[in-house]
Amino acid sequence: MKTSSDFKGIFLSKKSLISLLLLILLIGAVIFFFSRKNNEGKNVEESPTVLIEEVKPADVYIYGDFVGRVKGQQFVEVRARVEGYLQKMLFSEGTFVKKGQTLFVIDPTVYKARLNKVRAQLNKAKAQAQKASRDLARIRPLHAQNAASQLDLDNAEAAYETAMADVAVCQADLTQAEITLGYTQVKAPISGYISQRGVDLGTFVGPSATSLLATVVNSDSVHVEFSMTALDYLNSKNRNVTLGQRAKDRDWDPYVTVTLADGSIYPFKGVVDFADPQVDPKTGTFQVRAELPNPDRNLLPGEITKVKLLMDVRENAIQIPQKAITVEKGGAYVYVIGKGNRVEKRFVETGPEVDNNIIVERGLVAGEKIIVEGIHKLQHGTIVKISSSNKQ
Repeated sequence: MKTSSDFKGIFLSKKSLISLLLLILLIGAVIFFFSRKNNEGKNVEESPTVLIEEVKPADVYIYGDFVGRVKGQQFVEVRARVEGYLQKMLFSEGTFVKKGQTLFVIDPTVYKARLNKVRAQLNKAKAQAQKASRDLARIRPLHAQNAASQLDLDNAEAAYETAMADVAVCQADLTQAEITLGYTQVKAPISGYISQRGVDLGTFVGPSATSLLATVVNSDSVHVEFSMTALDYLNSKNRNVTLGQRAKDRDWDPYVTVTLADGSIYPFKGVVDFADPQVDPKTGTFQVRAELPNPDRNLLPGEITKVKLLMDVRENAIQIPQKAITVEKGGAYVYVIGKGNRVEKRFVETGPEVDNNIIVERGLVAGEKIIVEGIHKLQHGTIVKISSSNKQ
């Protein structure tokens, strides 16, 4: 039989048990509160921070880069047209010469003698022609009076005509001799800068010997030639650009800029004025040419230079950074900021690359905001935190 002390122990045990249970519940509540709070903070921390950029349309200029060679607009060889010993040089090498300026003198002695001989032959022919003319003038009235036969008249007329023909031949020989003598003074065919002489004084020159004496280059304007591939040609046609022809349906033409040897950009632009109508089967390329002004002779003929060709102008195009686009098997997509900073994964159609940007043909409209940094943490529907420095 249980005593009162036994009941008291049992009562105390139950009371201790209740206290223990209350303590356990209290501890559990505290743990739950702090774990929930920590989870809430953790959820906040897990919202990725991204940088965004607003989509804005603008005119985009699309260029192609090529390697070109500078050529003088006029490059003329100065050659000896008659044979003889080179007697004089009347210019300073590398200087500017004017068209018609005497550059070299070939020994003219032989050609002067030939000219004098032809001139004497002409005088002799003229004298014979005058005698034949007087003889004919005497025969005609005698023939009219039957004092001279028809044969005499015919002979007089034939002699006169022969004499006049000899005069014409001698006159032509004289003209030729004068021209040949003139060739002993070698003149500049164009205005421009002359190279160093190709032969020394005293050298025997002429068509059958050394004929190239120097070259004259007119470089007030120059041509820049470069090669393009058949693919470049097709791309230009797709953009409604016909190289070498001016277009009436647009307000721009394909122009080039070149880079100087020091890396600076040449201040003058050139318009493409010629494109070869056929492709070289050996190289798969065709030649394109542009003309540029060269008033200060900063571009030297023969120089290799970098050429940048304007191939297209996209008006009001949407252009975004390359880093904003992700490419996978299904296509290219970007992340667009929606309501509540919720991310939308949107596939787009891309166009040409320009510097570090890509033109978007379809999929984006002006005013939308895209994510440009932090995309590796995202998926469709993610809520993001936008960096305050990039809020638009």
